[in-house]
Amino acid sequence: MASERRDGGRPAGAGLEVARFDIKPGSEDDFVAAYHGVRAELVGTPGCRSARMTRGVESPSSFVLLVEWDSLDAHLTNFRESERFVRWRAALGPYFDGTPTVAHSADVPAAPGPA
Repeated sequence: MASERRDGGRPAGAGLEVARFDIKPGSEDDFVAAYHGVRAELVGTPGCRSARMTRGVESPSSFVLLVEWDSLDAHLTNFRESERFVRWRAALGPYFDGTPTVAHSADVPAAPGPA
């Protein structure tokens, strides 16, 4: 049931998108500026709960985007099939060094009993 709650108060179907980007060396600061310019396209999408971009310490051209969605459908339909995604990709795509990888994950319920 979509209304069922899993551990942590998240509705069933809620998930985490993990997107990995390799950025052309020397353009990392421009990529970060472009991300700041289009972040609102992502976080303003219905069903987007939060978004966080991280940068590799040992590999500063490597970035990971973590996005929490209400559901997989919120990501695929509300964002990927929208003009928001077109604008997002147009702003960030020129900095990609290869094709980004995207995977979706769901929380593993906590074991019953004391924490």
